Amino acid sequence: MKANEPNFEMRRAAVERAYDERLAAAAIVKARRRLLPFLFVLYIVAYLDRINVGFAALDMNRDLGLSETVFGLGAGLFFLGYFLFEIPSNLILARVGARRWIARILVSWGAVAMAMAFVRGATSFYAMRVLLGIAEAGFFPGMILYLTYWFPPREQARAIATFMTATAIAGVIAGPVSGVLLTMHGFAGLAGWQWLFIIEGAPAVILGLVVAKRLPDGVAAARWLSEGEREALAARLAADRRQVEAARSHQLRDAFRSGKVWMLAAIYFTVVLSLYGFSFWLPNIVKQMGARSDLAIGFIAAVPFVLEAISMVQVSKSSDRSGERRMHVAISALVGCVGFALAAAAEQPTIVFAAICVAAAGVGGCFGPFWSIPTEHLSGVAAAGGIALINSVGNLGGFAGPYAVGFIRQRSAGFAGAYALLASSLLIASFLGFTIAHLDRHR
Repeated sequence: MKANEPNFEMRRAAVERAYDERLAAAAIVKARRRLLPFLFVLYIVAYLDRINVGFAALDMNRDLGLSETVFGLGAGLFFLGYFLFEIPSNLILARVGARRWIARILVSWGAVAMAMAFVRGATSFYAMRVLLGIAEAGFFPGMILYLTYWFPPREQARAIATFMTATAIAGVIAGPVSGVLLTMHGFAGLAGWQWLFIIEGAPAVILGLVVAKRLPDGVAAARWLSEGEREALAARLAADRRQVEAARSHQLRDAFRSGKVWMLAAIYFTVVLSLYGFSFWLPNIVKQMGARSDLAIGFIAAVPFVLEAISMVQVSKSSDRSGERRMHVAISALVGCVGFALAAAAEQPTIVFAAICVAAAGVGGCFGPFWSIPTEHLSGVAAAGGIALINSVGNLGGFAGPYAVGFIRQRSAGFAGAYALLASSLLIASFLGFTIAHLDRHR
């Protein structure tokens, strides 16, 4: 009997491991169903409040006398405030917990977004865009960090892509909804663009109050998981963290000293420059193609965002299945580059719009795989700081893109020069992506 005891213990341990794995898998499924739809809605609201200025500009620029260069600069100034407060915000979240800090972010940016309705000229427009960036700083990298509290590395690209698809869905929603709101011109003495800011900013305040009551800080606080599921998922995540910490950087200074982190920041800068370079200007691009009414512009402008959403999900699924991240980013950026290059070379509005749709799909494919890379390299406080560093530096592209497009647009007859700039930016992103993939293969 004693001779069989080791085999019995091994079999029992194997059964217990299998049982724990099933519990952890069940917990991940529940987390996906419970958290991702809610976080998805939060990011839709965030992105909507970020890009709705492009639709407001259809009438606001005329009412306030804003030139294309002034509008492009103001649209991009959001990212200056975002950059300045991004890293401190994410470190505070890691210290005080996701629930309280994300609630604070939502309420403050919602209030500023609504106050955008009362800008009176270039100076107040600039000031409010900077304040909106400060208020929203830390939301996106906080969400990326929060997802690592729930999902193991092999699940993260899919979870991140599901969450980030909200950017594309927000673009789909922004067009028709903003077009309708612009028709409220004159109601209660306010212009349509003022109603747009007020009505689209209010949900952030309401959802902030919901987050303060409902969002669990982590697995241990999730009452919708059974005790066994909480323990099994926490154990699996802890084991993953130990493995990461044994092999990877986890001190804050490691994030700032890492050449890979700065290369990732450079990639993100070029991708974000292209994303916002066309997102903020898309309503004006569609208007130049011949669309007459604000409502028609809104519906047509939704099409590239639909393709962006589809690409984001499908590329991320492929990345998770293969476990490969870097080539997925590089190839997606190259597709975006080709799309914008075709838009720059084409003359027919239909061909230009089709090329923009290709470019949007390429840009969308970058995000899910990209945001799975930092946590392969960093853990602990280094992950919080590194994610925030990459996002804050990268989002300076959100400042550069809209401003550069506005500057080029004001000095030329169309958007061809702007498309060439966006294509060049994505070409750099693709080259850096291939470079990181090559270096990692050799390492």
